[in-house]
Amino acid sequence: MAAGPRRGVPLTREEIYAAAWRLIDAGGVEALSMRKLAAELTVNPMSLYHHVENKTALLHELCLRVGEQMAPPPDDGSPWQEQLLALGRVYRELAHAHPALWRYVFNHPEVMSAQQGGLWEALDRILLLAGVPEHDLRTIAEILSAFVSGFIVSEATGGVRPDTFDQATALLIGGLEAHIRAGRTSA
Repeated sequence: MAAGPRRGVPLTREEIYAAAWRLIDAGGVEALSMRKLAAELTVNPMSLYHHVENKTALLHELCLRVGEQMAPPPDDGSPWQEQLLALGRVYRELAHAHPALWRYVFNHPEVMSAQQGGLWEALDRILLLAGVPEHDLRTIAEILSAFVSGFIVSEATGGVRPDTFDQATALLIGGLEAHIRAGRTSA
């Protein structure tokens, strides 16, 4: 692709993603428009469409890239309870690192469910280790995700103190342990 008249160098996808990320981190998803992004990159707005389909596709890709940044805890032989707490902490740290993009993902569950690997693989592995039957993995994973996401939202709005995350996670783990012990799984 030819370089724009004011840039002198060809535009790349990586450059677009980096600039979009900066705009979102600085002003939220609302601050991102294709025109603002083009201005940030000193290109004509139409040149962006040679690299990304539209703003929605761009946001979707950024969300996938954020998810790829998450390094879930490895299976180091520690008890599943400790691994689940560690996974919750990693997820929470990612939400804190990119709060505007995380809010976007939270409000667009289709983006979250499209993400494979990382979080979901680690969560499935930990839940299997805990004794959750394979046919219940998705349901239990979605419930745990909803509770942790709800905590993060409540934390961001001042509804819960940030220093209570480990305590809240311990309550969740205790509930999951009781659920497994009672054999309350679907048939």
